[in-house]
Amino acid sequence: MPRRYRPPKRQIPPDIRYNSVLVQKFINRMMRGGKKSVAQRVFYRAMDLVEARAKRPALEVFEKAIANVAPAVEVKPRRVGGSTYQIPVEVPDHRRVSLAIRWILEAANKRHGHGMAEKLSAELLDAANGVGAAVKKREDTYKMAEANRAFAHLRW
Repeated sequence: MPRRYRPPKRQIPPDIRYNSVLVQKFINRMMRGGKKSVAQRVFYRAMDLVEARAKRPALEVFEKAIANVAPAVEVKPRRVGGSTYQIPVEVPDHRRVSLAIRWILEAANKRHGHGMAEKLSAELLDAANGVGAAVKKREDTYKMAEANRAFAHLRW
């Protein structure tokens, strides 16, 4: 990582169907081996399933799911006097979204089901409703931050 300057953030063009940068970030993160068309097909199929099941616009459900999973605080390890403490810190906005996307995809991959589109749609619906593995991961992060609140004064 450079010491003197921070490289500029790359601008991601919005996706073709929903005209959303958030959706494009999700598709890019979902992509494996450079197969973007496969990732798009799976994602859009999952969004169609979400829309059919939820009887609401799929983009609305997707954004609600991301908002429900995105953490506000996390713990970072910091060495002080030979021992390592888990220090709670606030999460910047770009990392918040990045963690939410990663956790949703991780939870969808671990689900049992037929095909990634089915698993992803189920996880998005669960996350939008405030349940599911991705939301549980956020709650566990909050519990850990709350348990280590005594070390907040060691933050830099």
